[in-house]
Amino acid sequence: MSSTFKIYILAVLSFLVGTSEYVIAGILDKIAMSTGVSLVTAGQLITVFSLAYAFGTPLVMVMTARMERKKLLLTAIGFFVLSNVLAYVLPGIGLLNLSRIMMGISAGVVVVVSMTIATKVARPGKEGSALAAVLMGFTASLIFGVPLGRIMATTYEWKAVFGVIALLGFAAIFLIALLIPRIQGEAAVSLRKQVALLKEPRVMIALSVTFFWIIGYSIFYSYITPFLLTSVGMHDSTLNTILFVIGIASLIGSRSGGYATDKWGLHRVLKTGLGLNAIALILIAFGAHAPVLLIVMLILWSIAVWSLGPPQQLHIINISPESTGIMLSLNSMVLQLAMAAGAGVGGLVVERISLSAITWFAAAAIVLAFGAVNLSQRKNN
Repeated sequence: MSSTFKIYILAVLSFLVGTSEYVIAGILDKIAMSTGVSLVTAGQLITVFSLAYAFGTPLVMVMTARMERKKLLLTAIGFFVLSNVLAYVLPGIGLLNLSRIMMGISAGVVVVVSMTIATKVARPGKEGSALAAVLMGFTASLIFGVPLGRIMATTYEWKAVFGVIALLGFAAIFLIALLIPRIQGEAAVSLRKQVALLKEPRVMIALSVTFFWIIGYSIFYSYITPFLLTSVGMHDSTLNTILFVIGIASLIGSRSGGYATDKWGLHRVLKTGLGLNAIALILIAFGAHAPVLLIVMLILWSIAVWSLGPPQQLHIINISPESTGIMLSLNSMVLQLAMAAGAGVGGLVVERISLSAITWFAAAAIVLAFGAVNLSQRKNN
């Protein structure tokens, strides 16, 4: 079996766990309605997943550092499948939150181990492409997973989304068991060593770019479905199309961000992307009742948001090239914490101000990220 096919299997697995994280944003209103809770309470499902991912994944990876990688991956998929089964069968928002905690931890481990295995099974010199393929699966969950989840929840019920993810995850267990070779574990990197870098100002400033950028993204995207349905008055059928278009735009943004970084440098791309991001959010607020402007700005927003991924990853690596693995691990943790914080801030804005105000708070977070980029650039000159 070719190494390319094995990597594609890992990419599909990444797509499944990415869908489990992002799909809540597409079905938030339906979960709130069926469980009898507010949008803010339902939005906590995003927060608990991200917190579990951020704190649980590093702990599990440290504790299982010496475990054979294929065995660890199969175990993580098993818990991931179980968590989706629990989300499908258990009643009430409280038990759903518990399933999301298990889902977040297991999803994080699946992604990290999948990337590790991908680099091991790839042909020599193709490790970067292997990593990109696995990460592309995560991006594809925005393009296809979220709108498909919305369509499924509209046609059947929202719980069906988790049932299907569980079935596909169960099938993945057999494919992984049959096709992925055994790969030995590695020496553990202590949590103390991981957090020691946080004492360095340059590292903290670089990570703050990720933190504020993702908070801005999460504030808006966590509540994008009720925003478009309620504040904008969009029809359900139109929403499905818009979610799909936004997903395609995210892929374009990621590709263009990588190309632009190579051509113009990471700081220029970060500033341009953040600037366009803030402008798009403000124009979305003003153009909520102008359909053409709204759609154009949503596309611009999605492209701008995801164009920041490649330059920020390079930014993080360049801050401490001798500690690339630890820096990327810390960046991943900060990203998930920001996802949780953004969903929480968005919930407070919806509850205490208004649903339409989320774009302004998202834009404010992006402005802070822009300031962090400027500060980081000065520190490195």
